[in-house]
Amino acid sequence: MILSRVKPAVGGETPGNNGDKKRKNKSKVLSLEEYLQQRDYLGALTLLQFQRSTGEKEEHADLWLGYCAFHLGDYKRAIEEYKSLTVKPDCPAEVWVYLGCALFFLGLYKDAEEAASKAPMSALQNRLLFHLAHKFNNEERLMGFHQNLLDVTEDQLSLASMHYMRSHYQEAIDIYKRLLLQNRDFLALKVYVALCYYKLDYYDVSQEVLAVYLQRVPDSTIALNLKACNHFRLYNGKAAEAELNNLMDISSCSFEFAKELIQHNLVVFRGGVGALQVLPPLIDVIPEARLNLVIYYLRQGDIQEAYNLIRDLVPTSTQEYILKGVVNAALGQEIGSRDHLKIAQQFFQLVGGSASECDTIPGRQCMASCFFLLRQFEDVLVYLSSVKGYFCNDDTFSFNYAQAKAALGNYKEAEELFLLIQSEKIINDYIYLSWLTRCYIMNQKSQLAWELYLKMDTSSDSFSLLQLIANDCYKMGQFYYAAKAFDALEKLDPGSNYWEGKRGACIGMFQLILANKEPKEMLKEVLALLRNSGNPQGEYFIRVMRKWAKDNRVLLS
Repeated sequence: MILSRVKPAVGGETPGNNGDKKRKNKSKVLSLEEYLQQRDYLGALTLLQFQRSTGEKEEHADLWLGYCAFHLGDYKRAIEEYKSLTVKPDCPAEVWVYLGCALFFLGLYKDAEEAASKAPMSALQNRLLFHLAHKFNNEERLMGFHQNLLDVTEDQLSLASMHYMRSHYQEAIDIYKRLLLQNRDFLALKVYVALCYYKLDYYDVSQEVLAVYLQRVPDSTIALNLKACNHFRLYNGKAAEAELNNLMDISSCSFEFAKELIQHNLVVFRGGVGALQVLPPLIDVIPEARLNLVIYYLRQGDIQEAYNLIRDLVPTSTQEYILKGVVNAALGQEIGSRDHLKIAQQFFQLVGGSASECDTIPGRQCMASCFFLLRQFEDVLVYLSSVKGYFCNDDTFSFNYAQAKAALGNYKEAEELFLLIQSEKIINDYIYLSWLTRCYIMNQKSQLAWELYLKMDTSSDSFSLLQLIANDCYKMGQFYYAAKAFDALEKLDPGSNYWEGKRGACIGMFQLILANKEPKEMLKEVLALLRNSGNPQGEYFIRVMRKWAKDNRVLLS
């Protein structure tokens, strides 16, 4: 694809021709050459356009215009230039493959394949068709073009990029490192290596490799953006945004595509601020835009919208499998769909069980999620325990870890984990409140469980929590708060059989007083609870308890 920058010798001039003209032409070549060597494609394009307007056209100017537009990311302009060449009778045949490359980068894969088929066989054509086969998920054709790749730099770079797109990052790194040993001046390869390490979650290693390139090319858009992404993973969004300061003046950036890339990443760095304005137009431009918009909807609790966005996506990367699993799990839990939960479990198992992900942090989290949905909590703890050191202050991780502990009866550790959580969204969620309530009761802290209920507004959730307190406290022999909970339930639903639970809790409380396991003064409150019912049985119990109080000189007034 890269045109030769060495101009071919042109015949027709004798040694006696005008020397000044030669020097003038040489000056022009060097001027364009300087722009290209400095990667200032905007400057080169401007120069070529000026020459075109003044009639002083550079040799192969139309090809160079297409080349510069392509490298600026202005693929539409590149297509226009190449298409205008194809209608000319003296059009070089290889222009068709250049046109195919520009169409490829706009996602017009069918058109790109059609254009490439009109070009003569060449290494570039093979590489383009190789990548098109990948886009069309045609394994047979892909392997055919793969066999045509040679042990030359361009073909090996193409192969490495294919490994990268298929998440075979170590294989890509091996190719890049081998090429670097052969060509130490190919510093851009370090950016590719750094990108692979980023994908492998080795953010600190990625930074080290990237620093070598940035020392030589400090204004590289791709490298600075990757550095910002590493900072986002290693530190936080603010640190990442600070690294983009050199690229914040987007209008001055000569790489057109970087505008959208930076806008996209700023949304991520800022925790989703501006997502609805920035991400939708980028869905078909930047692959991650769709995924990040799905994440935004999940965080906003709009699970149906997240599902609509990802429903028809055929996952090809680890991130896509995980996100599709998360969305199906969330939707399945929200609408009570076993089908969605089963799909989620299968996606998680695919990732966690794969050879490339089984020992990664996301892979182990996926296996934990798979077993969580299968309610195999012992296995959940095996996987979560293996990665807990990486999630010391992660509320979501603590929430899941605590639930698994509690499900296996380890209520003491579960309570400690629940109380570490700071997220307002989580601590106001009924699932959190119900599990913490159960932990309090199982850890003999029924008063704290009752206080959780008192803080809640009247709702179906508070009614459910009241039922949990009543039944769990009764089961654990904490009859005072069981009686209070049954009393509250009886008032909320008078026609129910909560009287039987309250009666049993009050008798249980009386037995504890008789055994000196509860203060005698508590009898006064037990009697008040029995009076509240107005049940004839209650009067009998009241008489028995009052007689005992009188015999044992217990003041009830």
